Amino acid sequence: MDTPVAADKPVEPERRASSSAELPAAVVDSGKRPEQPRRPWRRTGGRLALVAGLLILAVGSGIWWYLKPGAPVAYVSAEVTRGAVAPYITASGSVNPVVTIQVGTYVSGVIQQLYCDFNTQVKAGQLCAKIDPRPYQVVVDQDTAALAAARAQRVKDQASLAYARLNYERQVKLVAQNLASKDAVDLARSSYDQARAQVGLDQATIVQRQADLDAAKVNLGYTNITSPVDGTVVSRNVTQGQTVAASFQTPTLFLIATDLTHMQVDASVSESDIGSLKTGDMAAFTVEAFPAHVFRGQVVQVRQSPQTIQNVVTYDVVVQADNPQLLLKPGMTADVRIVTAEARDALRVPVEALRYWPETMPKPAESRSAPTRVWTLRNGRLLAVPVVVGLRDDTYAQIKQGALSPGDPVIIGERSSGSSTHPGAASRPRAPFL
Repeated sequence: MDTPVAADKPVEPERRASSSAELPAAVVDSGKRPEQPRRPWRRTGGRLALVAGLLILAVGSGIWWYLKPGAPVAYVSAEVTRGAVAPYITASGSVNPVVTIQVGTYVSGVIQQLYCDFNTQVKAGQLCAKIDPRPYQVVVDQDTAALAAARAQRVKDQASLAYARLNYERQVKLVAQNLASKDAVDLARSSYDQARAQVGLDQATIVQRQADLDAAKVNLGYTNITSPVDGTVVSRNVTQGQTVAASFQTPTLFLIATDLTHMQVDASVSESDIGSLKTGDMAAFTVEAFPAHVFRGQVVQVRQSPQTIQNVVTYDVVVQADNPQLLLKPGMTADVRIVTAEARDALRVPVEALRYWPETMPKPAESRSAPTRVWTLRNGRLLAVPVVVGLRDDTYAQIKQGALSPGDPVIIGERSSGSSTHPGAASRPRAPFL
């Protein structure tokens, strides 16, 4: 039988014995302690030394890169030429016919018939539309009858006047023979005067009735909507059967352009540019429909009335241009370039030459009294040439005075190896770490 183990018997010594038994025999027998792992501060010290070495290398490379001699500088030059220098301003506007006629109606009514449509070529006096004339014809008939009645009344009153005159003359003779009283003579005279006044009243009534008839005929004539000029119908704003009311505001039925072969551009020019414009300046413009076609015109009017939109003040400048091929349509948006001055066959240099200054030389403070200079190469050396500048545009500047001739090179920039052109200065390579 197995012997039972006491519950209070310790078991820890057996575990330690078993763990000792599992160690290698050489360790147990020699009595030495197991080898301990390396301490972490030794690894950290090695890494710090590596980082410090890399930092010293980087700083040394940067200092060497910054202090090394720069690459040789190559100057970018352009020749002095002769040609046109034309400063200009830009603006935008809309294309419109030179003369546009708004055809409206003086009378109200229903459009009975339309005879013109969009793009219809019309002549002066040509019928374009007709308003129902029946209400106005009735008024003409009534005024005609009233005029006839007034004339008949005048004939009747003229007969009464003749009788009154005879009666008066008879009474005068009877009074002279003592055959009638003076009262009878006075009564006959009164009747005669009244008859004569009535005839005058009838004459005035006839004139009034005639005027009413003429007004009615004019209104009847306004039912025929005709073109006042020769031209082209640009817009039609009514349809057949539509009722137009001319009570408070004259409605516009048609828009007629007199001549589409001559157009104008109403350009909006800012207040900062309006001072350089004048009548007669040449202009060129393009429209989005024909971006490659340049239309040319002339400034015919600089209007004094300002246009203020969101605190921006502009002025309307009218540019007229020919349109023989009818390419320009009313309402197109035009980008306008107006030449404000022009110098032909002028000695000129690129505008970059006026802005260039060598980097190796200190640049003086800007001053209005300081002379303008351009730089050129003479015998391989930089030389500053004082000049007097005239007109300038976006590309060239006119040289009025200066020791320059056509063909002379002027410097417009510098280019070092491995870098692009810089107008006005050469670029020094920067250190990769600085």
